[in-house]
Formats: sequence, C-alpha cells, structure tokens
Amino acid sequence: MCGIVAYIGEKDAYPILINGLKRLEYRGYDSSGVAILNGDMNVYKKKGKVQDLIDHVGKQRVKGNIGIGHTRWATHGKPNDINAHPHVSGNKRLSLIHNGIIENYITLKEALIKLGHTFESETDTEVLTHLIEEIQNRDNLSLEEAVRIALTKVVGAYAIVVMDAENPDILVAARKASPLVIGIGKKEFFVASDATPIIEHTKKVVYLNDEEIAVVHRDGNLSIKNIDNKLLTPFVEELNLKIDAIEKGEYDSFMLKEIFEQPSSILDCMRGRINAEEGWIKVGGVETRLEDFLNARRIIIAACGTSWIAGLIGEYLFEELARISVEVEYASELRYRNPIINEKDIVIALSQSGETADTLAALGLAKEKHATLYGIVNVVGSSIARMTDTGSYIHAGPEIGVASTKAFTGQITLLTMMAIYLGYEKGRIPRPYYTQLLRELENIPNKVSKILEKDSHIKYIAGEMKDATNALYLGRGYNFPIALEGALKLKEISYIHAEGYPAAEMKHGPIALIDENMPVVVIATNMSAHDKIVSNIQEVKARKGRVIAIINEGDNKIKDIADYVIEIPETDEPLTPLLSVIPLQLLSYHIAVMRGCDVDQPRNLAKSVTVE
Repeated sequence: MCGIVAYIGEKDAYPILINGLKRLEYRGYDSSGVAILNGDMNVYKKKGKVQDLIDHVGKQRVKGNIGIGHTRWATHGKPNDINAHPHVSGNKRLSLIHNGIIENYITLKEALIKLGHTFESETDTEVLTHLIEEIQNRDNLSLEEAVRIALTKVVGAYAIVVMDAENPDILVAARKASPLVIGIGKKEFFVASDATPIIEHTKKVVYLNDEEIAVVHRDGNLSIKNIDNKLLTPFVEELNLKIDAIEKGEYDSFMLKEIFEQPSSILDCMRGRINAEEGWIKVGGVETRLEDFLNARRIIIAACGTSWIAGLIGEYLFEELARISVEVEYASELRYRNPIINEKDIVIALSQSGETADTLAALGLAKEKHATLYGIVNVVGSSIARMTDTGSYIHAGPEIGVASTKAFTGQITLLTMMAIYLGYEKGRIPRPYYTQLLRELENIPNKVSKILEKDSHIKYIAGEMKDATNALYLGRGYNFPIALEGALKLKEISYIHAEGYPAAEMKHGPIALIDENMPVVVIATNMSAHDKIVSNIQEVKARKGRVIAIINEGDNKIKDIADYVIEIPETDEPLTPLLSVIPLQLLSYHIAVMRGCDVDQPRNLAKSVTVE
C-alpha cells in the first residue's frame, strides 16, 4: 500500500529518493519522508503529499549518498508528521521504512516497554525498528542478523529497508507478502516497491520473494538469504518498461491519459493472440492447461474492487460462450470462509498489480486444496504471477491513476479471448459465430477510438450531473457489471454516492430514491433485452428522474425518451462491456474534475492494496 524507495551509491541520494517518491505516490499520499545518512542520521517527514515534504525541506542542504524514502497510506495511526516514515530507533542509530502490517505489534511493544523502550508514534513500524535495535544491542549482532532474527518474531506482512548509522556502506531489505524489487546499477543499488522509481537508472532488477532478506553493499555486492539464514542466488531480470509510459505527457492527469490509451492497450492485450483473417485465437496460459479447463468442474474467480467487477463479466462470458460454471468471489471473503474447492476446480486470480493481499491469501487457500491456479495480472514478475500454476499478462502498460481504467478493459479483453477460445475448443461456438466474434473483437480498439472522439459531448453531460449527491446506474446482462463499475468510478473519484443495480431490480427498492434530483445512468446497448430496458427508462421518467442513456448508434427509440444519450458503435453483445464502460469512465473523470477532486489520488485510496 505504501511506497518504498532507497538508494546507496556514489550519487546524491535526496534527488533520487524524492523523484522515486513522486513515482510511487499512487501507492499512498497521507504523508512522506526521507532519511539521509551523512555521518548523522538526518530525517525529514511531513504530513501530506510529496510536494509538502519538498516544501518542508526547502533550501536545506540535504547531502549524503545513502538514504531511504517512504510515502504512506495510513494503517496504524492517523496521518501526521510523527507517524510518517522513516522511523528511528531509540538510540537514533537505525532508520526503517515499512509497507505492510505487523499484526502482533501490541505484544511486541508491551515487551519492549518493559525493557525500557519509549515510543513517539502510534505505528507498528516504530515497534519493529525498536525490536531490531533491541536484538542488535543485546547480542552485539550485525544489522543483517538482527533484522533476520527480528523478522522471525513478527506476525504479518512487510516490505522493509533498514539503514544503520554505524554501518553506512549497506542497506538491508526484506519482504513478506508485500512487494520489493532491487535495481542493480554500476556500484549503486536502488530498492523500491515496484520498478517505476528504478527504470530511469537501470533495467537490471531482482525481485525478492517472501521471507527473503537482501543486503546491498556500496562496493557493488548483493547477497540474499532466506529467513532461515540459507544463502540464495539472486535471479537478475531485465525490465521491459519505458519512461514515457510512467509520465503524464500532454495530459492533465494519469487517469485521462490511461482512458485515452485504451485503443492501444486493448490492442496490445490481443497482440499475437488473435487473428480473425486466419481464424484463430490463442491464449498461452490456457493452451498449456487446456485439458484442465475443458474438464474443470467449475471456475472460481477471486478478486477485489474493479477486478471483481471484471470477474463478473468473465462469469457471463464463460457461462454463455463456453458453458463452464463460474463463481465470482470477493477474495477478502473467500479467504475467511471454508469454501468447497478441490482439484477439479480452476481458481482465476484477477489483479492489476498482482500484489493484492486478499487475492494472494485466497490463492494460498486454493493451493492447499490442490486447485489449478491461474493468474491474470498486469505487472510482470508480481507475486500472483509467480504463485500461480499458469496465467496471462494483460499487457496494459503501467497504470498510475488509482482508479483503474485500461487495466479493467485489459482484464475484460483477456477474459473474452479465454471464453471464445474455450467455447470453440469445447464445440459450443459454431464456426461462423466464432469467426464473427474474432472479427468484432479485432475491431474493438477502433470502436473505442470513436467513442473517445465524443469526449466533449460527454463532458457537457458531466456538467449536468456534477452537482448531484446521489446517482443510480442500471444495466442488464453483460452490462449489469458495467453499471457497478460506473457507480464505483463515480464514488472513487468524485465522492458522489452512487449505486449500480440490475435494471429489473430497480423496482425492488431503489425506485424509492428517484426524483428530479437523481441522475439515472442506463446502459442500454443489450438488444436481447431492449424492450425491457425501455420499460425501465419509462419507469424512471414517470418519477421525474433524469436519464442518461448509453445506447447503440441509431437507437432512436431510447433517444426520444432519455434526457441525454451517449451513442456507441454496435457490436456483438458479449463484447459490449468493452465499449459501454468507456463513456462511464469519461463521465466520472469530468465530473470529478468539475468538482475540484484529485482524480489521480482520490482521498483515502491507494492503487495497490497490499495489506488486509
């Protein structure tokens, strides 16, 4: 959840850390801080965003070529200067940054207080810092060994980097259930929560695995051990990431950039996997486990947030096109139940980051029950990608905006390809319809581009909705999940309360809310239920509700009764979510901007939820 960055080498650490924190701010922006070692341990911390830290440091000369930095999403303790990281040991010798949660910190804190330790903050992180100090002093241990022993006493999740004022030539890093990557330069190392702060310095990286501890030395040496003190061989990988992919460029925000990248990100997801002219579709991760899929008792999709909504669309796709039974589970609920899962089941984990804590825990449960594990993620080398038996990347490119857009359509694109592929292999899709679906799918990026050309019209409609305090989103079939996604986007970035409902369920409660002040967004592109959707709109209009309808081009029937319409190109019904969601993304974006909200960093949220 939080963002970690550290540096050791021959360059000034402060500019590298600050730039790294800016790259990582999507992971948390309640407070930030840096610690620079230059003889003394110099710590600068400030509530607020990274710019507040920069303003706080001001024109002070911050020198030193070893340092650690952190941008926080608060868990233990409110966001303020004191609770901000880095935290310092009682003897002021150690400084530590941490992403995760130490679940037994109260027990540890009570024991440390009895030993004479005093604490300044409310955080679990400060407790870990003091625990390492206590072990180091008590047994006169090296920093590496003190960290290793301390972590054997910890319950919970962590990614940490520790710096020692009495040993300014090393940094010690460790992880468990929170991501950490080490960048390898020429006599310099970078440590970060992900590759975004590293890519401009080096493309050589090592991803730490759970319960691994790394020591990086100023002389260029890197050593990795596990928590049992066994020496491991680092596996060096090459980053496939470009700087311009993590810059806003000409756009006002990352979210807007990522919305407009969707024609290319959807195309990249399909690249090499589909060819309508030759009549084939291939999804590598499915091909390698084809018999498992064809003989599966059912598919269980585990996910959180927007990924869970993509999973619902996957349920419609797999059940209609491949006739495979599907259950979609909130990973946070699945992991705490005693679900009936066995070796005949396939568990698909959906996650943009590949680091979502609850989804990883749900996978662990499924693994214990011997199910086949399939990962659908965006981030190469992520924990889910390494934990699953097989899987596929969506290749959407870095998504920096906290509210997911292109990763969502990437997930839907991949699930659609999987369902078509399996449906054809099972003999459920006739050849003519199969060819038609392939052609339509290949044409989706062009149709998305046409929708994006309507941005100014959508912006106008946003102006008519921006002062609402509540909104209702309605959809049927494949577009019911899109109603959920539209409502979620509005909540996330504009702070307007919104609910998504199956259109037929409106009469079972939500209709009581409808009046002239309630905008009702209706996704009305399903031709299979068109007359019923028209009836739903009439019911809203009878109660003075304002209707914003997403319709197929040329649908004059709904155009005549809705207050506002956004037309999208027509496509086969299973593919409509890839088009109908685009106007809803733009609608939420423009409403949020008009309300003065920070669309890239909405309050209380972070991009990657790596804690429970």
